[in-house]
Amino acid sequence: MSESEVFIGLALLLVLAVGCQIVATRVAVPSIILLLGAGFLAGALTESVDPNELMGDKFAPMVTLAVGVILFDGALDLRIRDLEGHGQHVVRRLILWGVPITWAGAVAFVFLLLDLSAGVTILLGAILIVSGPTVVIPLLERARPGRRVSAILRWECTTVDPIGAIIGALVFHALTSGEDEAVQRAVLDFTISVGIGILGGLVGTVVLWLLLDKLRVTGVLATEATIATVVAVTAVCDAVNDDTGLIAAIVMGLVVANTEMVSSPEDRPFFRTIVQLIIGLLFVSISATVTPESLGGVLWPSLALVGGLVLVVRPVLAALATIRTDLSRKERAYIGMMDPRGIVAASTAATFAGPLAATGEEGAADLLPVTFLVIVGTVTIYGLLATPAARALGLTEEADEHDAAVVQRPLGFEDPAV
Repeated sequence: MSESEVFIGLALLLVLAVGCQIVATRVAVPSIILLLGAGFLAGALTESVDPNELMGDKFAPMVTLAVGVILFDGALDLRIRDLEGHGQHVVRRLILWGVPITWAGAVAFVFLLLDLSAGVTILLGAILIVSGPTVVIPLLERARPGRRVSAILRWECTTVDPIGAIIGALVFHALTSGEDEAVQRAVLDFTISVGIGILGGLVGTVVLWLLLDKLRVTGVLATEATIATVVAVTAVCDAVNDDTGLIAAIVMGLVVANTEMVSSPEDRPFFRTIVQLIIGLLFVSISATVTPESLGGVLWPSLALVGGLVLVVRPVLAALATIRTDLSRKERAYIGMMDPRGIVAASTAATFAGPLAATGEEGAADLLPVTFLVIVGTVTIYGLLATPAARALGLTEEADEHDAAVVQRPLGFEDPAV
């Protein structure tokens, strides 16, 4: 691409990312729907916004670093004290049981509905494990289904994301290496990845402590130092092992949120402005890589897959995760109606699709289009149902001062992108 084409492409990405979020706040719809649609149309009409043309092989690592910042911001709102009653038990079940149940359910529906190889089917199932704080949290802020339900869903969507990404990375490496890895080896690799992420997160927390509490860096400079630390830790961890930086980012956010060891970013509105801009840019650029031709053969099977995930997999998981707890039937029902996919699913699929297709793996070219359609389908369904369902179940409550402080968004981003 020429220099002028690059300038035009970057400007168009920025305009679409911000413009879609502004329009979304005016028409009261999840802005991810507009972002995905705008990116898809822009990618179909021009090559200027294609990230593969703009950045080449640098796009995938940049996406990982950006997602690390997003997950760190999401983890800053995860406070253990908000998990009332059996809330902690439900969260543990949604993670420990939810990962294998969602993976198995997704694989089963993909196998029945799509003509993909066994390896791509398993990989797609792993990618669809993830939910997404960038989708769930804005929906919860609008619907306000009660503090306990909101806390459970916030914890689930933030912590499941890196787990699904790491499982996807392990499956991807098994496919590209051409070797059938033993179950023991896969478990060991997963454990090592989690360990690297936790260690990196603790090291990053110490760095934040030195910068913010010992050197007393304050104001906008403190926010800049926080972002730089998160990016650096994510980069180093991912250089050691794929997607471990996402766990490190979450660990850093959790420690900051739940201890007094490190001060939270003073200028949180500025931090969230950066995060929302990153989200918009990522969704527009990733959806621009999906072509109309790639959707033709997978449209109806993908919509059926969305139906299976929404009507079967999620309700079954919610019923099992909340059984024999003090959650009411209405709270259990609402948890079963909230599991949209978001930026981590999109970024993981975008990262693996190209290299896997280059190996000649059957169905690899369908990986990103199917994921794209699942994201659009789940966000549309859950986005339309979130608030009416909370009202119908009698769960809607007024935001208190604490909630208002937690969910404050920069001007123009009251209803962030997924």
